[in-house]
Order: sequence, then C-alpha cells, then structure tokens
Amino acid sequence: MQVVFIGGGNMATALISGLLREGVTAGHIQVVEHNEQAQQRLRSEFGVRVVAQLESAMLAVDVIVLAVKPQQLPEVAAALAPMLTSQVVVSIAAGIRIANLSALLGNYPIIVRAMPNTPAMVGAGVTALFAASAVNAHQRLQAGVILEAAGSVVWLTEETLMDAVTAVSGSGPAYVFMFMEAMQQAGMELGLTADVARQLTLETFAGAAKLAANSSEDLAQLRARVTSKGGTTEQAILTMQTHAVPEAIVAAVHAAAQRSKTLGEA
Repeated sequence: MQVVFIGGGNMATALISGLLREGVTAGHIQVVEHNEQAQQRLRSEFGVRVVAQLESAMLAVDVIVLAVKPQQLPEVAAALAPMLTSQVVVSIAAGIRIANLSALLGNYPIIVRAMPNTPAMVGAGVTALFAASAVNAHQRLQAGVILEAAGSVVWLTEETLMDAVTAVSGSGPAYVFMFMEAMQQAGMELGLTADVARQLTLETFAGAAKLAANSSEDLAQLRARVTSKGGTTEQAILTMQTHAVPEAIVAAVHAAAQRSKTLGEA
C-alpha cells in the first residue's frame, strides 16, 4: 500500500509511526509538509520522503490522507482536485463533512471521513470511520489499516453519528483529564505529595480502563463491585450523585455533540 500524507503534524506523525511499526516500509510513505522543522523531523525519525509542495507524480498511490487543519482544507483541496483519479481520500479534518469535502475536491466521490482522538499519539487511540458510497470494500480495508496503526477503529453506518463520536471520544480525553485533575487535587489536599497523587491518579485510571476492557460485565456492574455497603466508595459515589456529577457529564457530552453539529453546518 502506497500512502501520501498531506500535512505532517501530530496525528500524521502518530499514523506514520504506527504504520512503520506494523511493517509498512518508509519507501511506501510520502508526506507533503510546508514547515521546515517538521520536514527535518519526519525525515530523521522515519526516513520517509517529505516535500514542501504537492506534486502530481507522487499521487500514483492507493491512499491520500488529509491531515491538515480544517481551515487549510479549501486551499489544499483546490491543489489536489485536478490530480485525483481513483485514490481513496481519507480526511481527519475535524468537522468537515463528506459532502463539503467532495465539493471542495470537484465532486470527487471516493472519500472516507475519520475522527481519531489524541491518545492516537501514543498508539492508544480510537477512530470512528465513515465511508462514502463510492468507496469499495478494499478501499475501506486500506483506510482501516492506516487508522488502526494508531489504535482501534469503529465503522459508522451514518455520517450524522460523527457528532456523537466527536462528543464521546473526540472530546472525551479532556473530560478524563479534568476528572484526573480533580482527583490529584483532592489527594494533595489530603496530604499526599503532588508526585504521589499524580501517580495514584494516573495508574488508577489506566488500571480501571484495562479492567473494564478485559471484563464482560457492564460498567455499572463493575462500579457496584467496588462499592461496598456503608464503605468509603459508597460515600464518595453518594456525594457525586448528590452533586449531580453523572447528569453533568451526560449534559456535557450532549453539549459537545450539539456544538459539533452546529460547526458542521456552518
């Protein structure tokens, strides 16, 4: 599989690193990146070919990954559109719907939209994918392989579900970090050093997530197993419920989804 990345930022770097770990050779990957420092980093770290400007000769490939910021997409698409033939275009530009991207690309139809999250940068991401109707099974497989290089993937049956994905997994790491901040602060207020409170918080979250991932029980059952009647955990859970913490989290995710929908319609 031959791949061209347009944009060499953090997410492209994560995907390239993952592909190389999975056995894709550096000679099968090319990157278009304007920034000279980023060019040097990509060459030195990964040994891939990096150019400053898009060249038609380099697009004799299977997959083109658009890894640029949404505001850069119109300019990039204008340059790319005349060079497209039958490649699958994978876009990780947040909030840009397939119909809008297709229009920018001169009504090009072979597009997969991807919504990764930031843990992809350490190979632990999760990405939702949605394919336009013109994308065939082999092209879906190719898109999936690229995004799986940085974690797991899920395929959506409707593009409108991308707003929910954005709210749950796209923005989700920030919710987790806020909860972790609060736990660390509480630990420090109770006398722990900052380092100890941080370690306890980080490893508790990592362990709980791993436990949940390896269990067939639903999350409510796992929570109940830790919550002994009359114990310390029950007191903490009751306090959170009194302060409507679960309801606030649900409301926050709904607000994020609505914002994603609004931005997509702009």
